[in-house]
Amino acid sequence: MFAAARASLESRGFYTWPGVFTAVTRHFADKSAKPFSHIVVDEAQDLGVPELRFLAAIAPAGKDGLFFSGDLGQRIFQQPFSWKALGVDVRGRAATLKVNYRTSHQIRRAADRLLPGPQRDVDGIVEDRKGTVSVFNGPEPKIVVAPDEAAETSAVAAFIKDALGDGVAPREIGVFTRTPESLGRARAAVQAAGAEALELSERGDDPGERVSIGTMHLAKGLEFKAVAVVACDEDALPLRSRIDSAADEAELEDVYDTERQLLYVAATRARDRLLVTGVKPGSEFLRDLGG
Repeated sequence: MFAAARASLESRGFYTWPGVFTAVTRHFADKSAKPFSHIVVDEAQDLGVPELRFLAAIAPAGKDGLFFSGDLGQRIFQQPFSWKALGVDVRGRAATLKVNYRTSHQIRRAADRLLPGPQRDVDGIVEDRKGTVSVFNGPEPKIVVAPDEAAETSAVAAFIKDALGDGVAPREIGVFTRTPESLGRARAAVQAAGAEALELSERGDDPGERVSIGTMHLAKGLEFKAVAVVACDEDALPLRSRIDSAADEAELEDVYDTERQLLYVAATRARDRLLVTGVKPGSEFLRDLGG
């Protein structure tokens, strides 16, 4: 089926993005002259197999041709795989950065509770967060498990009002949910705070003087002074449909890992203030976040 689909696309001059990466990889794989002398890759934890092969093919084989930076705790798009098996071996050449310049000590400490201690990738490289420090302090994150959605809306609206009253600009506030279906709860809270909401998209729209709302996946790579992560309900984190579709224990474990990492990503978009809410009984992850 996949071969037929790819052949049909190629016959009409179309390629998927993995197909583009594969074609460029084939072109440069055996060439001694590469288009770049050095390549720096950010968000490396979300690289897929075609992308990693592509990068290896367009970089020189010598020392330091490739430099990767990433965070295993923020892996939300790809299942883990062996880099070494694809010819990219970073064993013995990896280091964990220990200074956080973007997120307050209080938020970083709370978010780190969502993840295991040392994390080990498929090739055995260990990433240990022990000893990590932030360069500034802020208020403790707030976790609210509300009796109903109306109470949650009031709590989030109060959080936004407080931030605005303290001089935080609307564009410096983000409100995130696990699913698009829950965005109405984020929008209602922003409106209750007397502000205007902008629904984020992959276009990277300028929020202007609006509060940004969006799914947790779209939070990746963004930064706000104040963040509210709402609708963290019992069946939302981890997402019930993903749990029900897991075929075995290994897949179920990966579902739990990536759902935790997704909440971690959303929570660490906050620089100074963080609020996480859900409707009773709330996500099981909230107990870990609150310590």
